[in-house]
Amino acid sequence: MIAEAAEDFAAGLAPMAALAGLDPGTKTIGVAVSDRMRSVATPLLTIRRKKFTADAEALAKIVTDREIGGLVIGLARNMDGSEGPRAQSARALARNLARLPAFERLPILLWDERMSTIAAERALLEADTSRKRREEVIDHVAAAYILQGALDRLAVLARQGD
Repeated sequence: MIAEAAEDFAAGLAPMAALAGLDPGTKTIGVAVSDRMRSVATPLLTIRRKKFTADAEALAKIVTDREIGGLVIGLARNMDGSEGPRAQSARALARNLARLPAFERLPILLWDERMSTIAAERALLEADTSRKRREEVIDHVAAAYILQGALDRLAVLARQGD
């Protein structure tokens, strides 16, 4: 199931399952994971993109090893809300992953990621991170921003449901 509304995504989630956040780019996929309580997103790693099959295998290993219960994929909208090639690429990634056995039972949320890379860059600059180190970690830090945004929204929905 691919959702664009956090409410629909939340309805498909198993309780106490961690989530993974993805920041898909043309050359890399940043990956972040949450704790089982879904309160904190932690940057994990950056996958250097090769072919879809290799990328999917790397993601499937993370999903299995970390017992991931859902994916949050960053949807790169333009500032006016329209969608360009990067958003179309994120949608294609979600569709292609959803067809694979390792992902067919996982709910997938397409999350508006406008400004996530800029926010990650600012945080790394404030932490006085070297330029070389920023280049190494920016993608999975951006994935953590994407995932944290979704986690915060899910927490609001949970409180409203109580």
